[in-house]
Amino acid sequence: MPANRCPNPSCEYFNRALPNNAKVCPWCSTPLGNVIPPQGSNPPPAQPTPPIQEQPNYQPPPSPNYSNPNPNSNPNYSTQYQERGYTSPPPPAPSVPSSRLPVFKLIHSTGREFYLSGEVGSLGRRTQSMPTPPEIDLTGIPQEGIVSRRHARIFWDWSQNAYMLVDTSTNGIYLNGNLLNAGVSYRILNGDTLQLGQDNLVTFTVSVG
Repeated sequence: MPANRCPNPSCEYFNRALPNNAKVCPWCSTPLGNVIPPQGSNPPPAQPTPPIQEQPNYQPPPSPNYSNPNPNSNPNYSTQYQERGYTSPPPPAPSVPSSRLPVFKLIHSTGREFYLSGEVGSLGRRTQSMPTPPEIDLTGIPQEGIVSRRHARIFWDWSQNAYMLVDTSTNGIYLNGNLLNAGVSYRILNGDTLQLGQDNLVTFTVSVG
């Protein structure tokens, strides 16, 4: 005959054998009964093992052939360079003077134009010994040897409302055929003819506007 056992899971006498003549649990006063121990759960059925698929045999790609197709010929790795002729850089573009002043321009007999940028500048040609070239650089014109490094000084005179020219050269300046006195300011107008030195070798037409 099975023994009496306490059916209360929270009791200290839970599922413990008690006297057969006991009606209630001496600890929790729960009516006694026969407690059947729990049965073990059935294990889950085994899963079938999937079949193993065979992998196809790996074929490596063929290695490239770097050998010379013609072993008797030697490849030519030399580089041929074509010589280029030297081209001189173009002359700098003339700077445009301030909009509040008339544009002063000298037009050489060859058609080449020279501008004065600003209110004052010197007229001449540059040399290697000069730290800075003149504002109106006549280097490169025919018979440039007649032109002094600082041949003349040109500036805008607000009182005269005109450009003025001062001869600072060695070979002299002719304005409309008249020789100018060195160190004296002369007003130059649009259309005047300016000659540097004698023999009429270096001539310009003045353009003011």
